[in-house]
Amino acid sequence: MSGASGRIRIIGGTLRNSRLDVPDLPGLRPTAERVRETLFNWLAPVIAGAQCLDLCAGTGALGIEALSRGAGRTQFVERDPRAAQALRDNLVRLKAAGGEVATADAGAYLHGAARPYGVVFLDPPFALELWEALARRLEEGGWLAPSAWIYVESPRGKALALPPAWRLHREGQAGEVRYALHRRVA
Repeated sequence: MSGASGRIRIIGGTLRNSRLDVPDLPGLRPTAERVRETLFNWLAPVIAGAQCLDLCAGTGALGIEALSRGAGRTQFVERDPRAAQALRDNLVRLKAAGGEVATADAGAYLHGAARPYGVVFLDPPFALELWEALARRLEEGGWLAPSAWIYVESPRGKALALPPAWRLHREGQAGEVRYALHRRVA
């Protein structure tokens, strides 16, 4: 792929060991393999058939990993047109069914018609500090199924004010990154 800066690997499921082209774009920070492995071990009991939303998708590694492990559908939302096109190209090359890419700003996308998702990946560019605004919109806008799972990736040590209905299920740290899986409770 022209302009690619590297490749990352899908670590499990039907696309295991497939490589994703990663475009050379400022602020693009793919989720580390060991973090994805841990996250999908946590999600293993619920990922089959899940309806997923990968907000601020970037490379789409989280959403493609979900598809590889049996998710029913993944909606990818990525504002950078080059990253969105690279994601589309990877989905086509891998013949990954069930993925759809919207080239849109995550906040603007969440002001559209809501569809509830069972699994949401919330990993915005760290410099933009969008966690709380996007979390609020997800919660208030009807984007979450009643018992949805929400993955949040943020800088280590960053305190986030997330919706009260989101209960921390598990968390970990890798380098300067904190990753956490939350469960929405009614």
